[in-house]
Amino acid sequence: MIDAFVMVRERMVQEQLLARGITDQGVLRTMAEVPRHLFVDDAMQARAYGDHPLPIAADQTISQPYIVAAMTQALHLQGHEKVLEIGTGSGYQAAVLSRLCERVYTVERINGLLAGARKVFDQLHYYNILSRLDDGTMGWEEHAPFDAIIVTAGGPSVPESLVRQLADSGRMVIPVGEREVQQLQLVSRHDGEIQIEHLENVRFVSLIGEQGWDESRVV
Repeated sequence: MIDAFVMVRERMVQEQLLARGITDQGVLRTMAEVPRHLFVDDAMQARAYGDHPLPIAADQTISQPYIVAAMTQALHLQGHEKVLEIGTGSGYQAAVLSRLCERVYTVERINGLLAGARKVFDQLHYYNILSRLDDGTMGWEEHAPFDAIIVTAGGPSVPESLVRQLADSGRMVIPVGEREVQQLQLVSRHDGEIQIEHLENVRFVSLIGEQGWDESRVV
């Protein structure tokens, strides 16, 4: 199948990622390869590689390319890792991760989003992505510990369930803060000790669940 967006992706990498300090060659290569336009509605495909988030179903969003790249780069993936993603959404972030690690476990609470993402994974033959419909704030304990965890929604604090499921020497990137704006945090475990590094301000949809925001209070 002819991909009409090859040059558009290359321009995205040059102008949005390299220009803002994304240096991980694996991340840059993957962002130039994964067809982001397949993860949005047909009417949005012309805008898929723009420097902005886009709306998807269920009042959710697909993050702007730079944020996807920055969060992925922060995980320092080498190719052998088992990665947990909280918030499948469109499926684009999981697709990027799947090209950079051994296996992705992704959890989504909205059935329609998960079904749509799964369809695109199969279309692209990204078969190392396992998905589950559940409360993502509780993680996926059966497959823990995870070498890396990425959370694509903003919560009031770092869920303890996810901290427990992070392997030693593991890294987790998660937006934490108020509903309007969050601080992207890098949580690392070394010899059982937890360290937190603040990366940059971001704005994500709310992390709903037992260890996130109460859905009835999210406006």
